[in-house]
Amino acid sequence: MPELDGRVIVVTGAGKRIGRAIALRAAREGARVAVHFRGSEKEAHATAAECGDAQVFQADLEKVAEIEQLLENVQRHFGRIDGLVNSAGRFASIDPLRITEADWDFIHSVNLKATFFCAQQAALRMLESDGGRIVNLSSLGGLRPWAQHAHYSASKAGVIMLTRALAKAWAPKIAVNSVAPGVIPMGEPSDEAVDLIRRTPAGRAGEADEVADAVLYFLTASKFITGQVLAVDGGLSQR
Repeated sequence: MPELDGRVIVVTGAGKRIGRAIALRAAREGARVAVHFRGSEKEAHATAAECGDAQVFQADLEKVAEIEQLLENVQRHFGRIDGLVNSAGRFASIDPLRITEADWDFIHSVNLKATFFCAQQAALRMLESDGGRIVNLSSLGGLRPWAQHAHYSASKAGVIMLTRALAKAWAPKIAVNSVAPGVIPMGEPSDEAVDLIRRTPAGRAGEADEVADAVLYFLTASKFITGQVLAVDGGLSQR
């Protein structure tokens, strides 16, 4: 029997990149996937088609009211929510001396704020039933400082601590864990990424499917495993 047979799994940012890989993997394991997107409608529908005509949900995660409506719509459509994967995120490289308030808010409004409110709204529904599992995507940048990504690193470090706090708050019914990807290029890697790949003990970049493997582990693991961070980085965090 597939590991997620019949479970309802919400994947934010599922139209592209790592979110897409996670949605496809969950569907292959028998999940009923709720494919979220903000602006990538064409890509989201393509992902949904490959997930066996999964249901698609649109929401701007910068707006808490839309997050609330998103999870309400998923609950209304499926009747339950068993898992949430907070995959939607933003990335930017800026000299810390040049980061503006708008730059800071652009990153944190989705990477940290939306991660919390999506988790909150999912948990409200999970706690009314049999509980569930939440997986937050953090980053190697939340484990190791990146000089040109101070605001990004701060947001992802926040996701890691948020994961630990929510794991304590919602145990034992909800397990909350985090996957921290290393260098996972979605196209031609930048010079900075090439340098990181060169320093990765595994000797190569990672793949989106490898991140999806780690997410699947947390979606199916015992709820005794909670508050944990799993780096999928080829050992780079150990350098």
